[in-house]
Amino acid sequence: MRHVKVARALAAVGFVWSAISLPFGWPQAAQAQNFQTSAPTAILIDAGSHAVLFEKNADELTAPASMAKTMTAEVVFNEIKSGRLNFDNEFMISENAWRKGGGGSGGSSMFAKVNTPVRLEDLLRGLIIQSGNDAAIAIAEGVAGTEDNFARMMNERAKQIGLSQSTFRNATGYGHPDQKVTVRDLSKLALHIIETYPDLYKMFGEREFTWNKIRQQNRNPLLFMDIGADGLKTGNIDESGFGLMGSAVQNDQRLIVVVNGLKTAKDRANEARKLLDWGFRAFETQQLFAEGQVVGEAQVFGGNKRSLPLVSRKPVRVLVPRGESERVTARIVYTGPLKAPVQKGAEVARLQVNRGDMQALDMPLYADEDVQEGTLSQRALDGLLEFSTGWVRRAFTSVIEGI
Repeated sequence: MRHVKVARALAAVGFVWSAISLPFGWPQAAQAQNFQTSAPTAILIDAGSHAVLFEKNADELTAPASMAKTMTAEVVFNEIKSGRLNFDNEFMISENAWRKGGGGSGGSSMFAKVNTPVRLEDLLRGLIIQSGNDAAIAIAEGVAGTEDNFARMMNERAKQIGLSQSTFRNATGYGHPDQKVTVRDLSKLALHIIETYPDLYKMFGEREFTWNKIRQQNRNPLLFMDIGADGLKTGNIDESGFGLMGSAVQNDQRLIVVVNGLKTAKDRANEARKLLDWGFRAFETQQLFAEGQVVGEAQVFGGNKRSLPLVSRKPVRVLVPRGESERVTARIVYTGPLKAPVQKGAEVARLQVNRGDMQALDMPLYADEDVQEGTLSQRALDGLLEFSTGWVRRAFTSVIEGI
């Protein structure tokens, strides 16, 4: 284990480094501040650091209801970003889509007319704003031929973006015994959409949409509260209870909340808002390193330099409970020594920041300089060191001191 001396950089941000750690983990921190929620399953994350601020049964499998439409939207967003679809594509409202998801079906609908073509842009708004089941089925059939084929696309994309515990069986969120998600996965999905499709994500914040001369408001109650909310989606079926995926921004900080299993629409709105209000109030951001500031170094093998400075492409910030002094540690992890040549800007390591036993941040670090292949004598010296000391490529952990 090698030590990178950057204690002064860490101390400069005002952390109190103590040999005695408070019992800090995100759930324990929430309990210590007496925060409780009646939601059976819930999670609150900070979008900037990806840190979990609160969780309750976050890995319990539950039915997503119409929150599954967020996965439907992600598949379409990905097709648009890849150039395979565009807003002007038209999909037919089949009799199947009309009967299962139209106005007479008893569920939410955009009230599209049977056997008529509808532009994809309008179908997306019908899906996201009005939670239209007819829109969801029409999209699925238009993209993949059948809803079953589209569900397979949903599961493939879910795996690709890291939703490890969730399974989708339809585009609408209608009840199915095998269609299950976790609130942790839904929070990952929300964060992925916000970060990957910032322009398309704006649809989730539109408050109303009119189609077929019927004006409907967005079903997300957070949008109509003065809390900076701009997304995402609600859901409710008998198997799930009332659920909500939400996101809000205050003072340049974005939080994402997911709750599920509430008894009423009012309960889900209240509990989601309580979590967001608490998150914005109870935590504050501390900056560890500025954008482009050298965080540490990595060893290099066979190069014209023996070490390489590492930087982050954005400020390194973590959330800490307001008024509390917590033990914070950080480490640089990479497989090394790095083998020359190394190009400036290459991702070569990761910075992991912990508060107590809970990981608060995990982000990439990049080479701040070019490292050319060394001279014959330099390579020979490194080879001799490898032979004599066992200095082989392995997982390195560089501990950033300052505890």
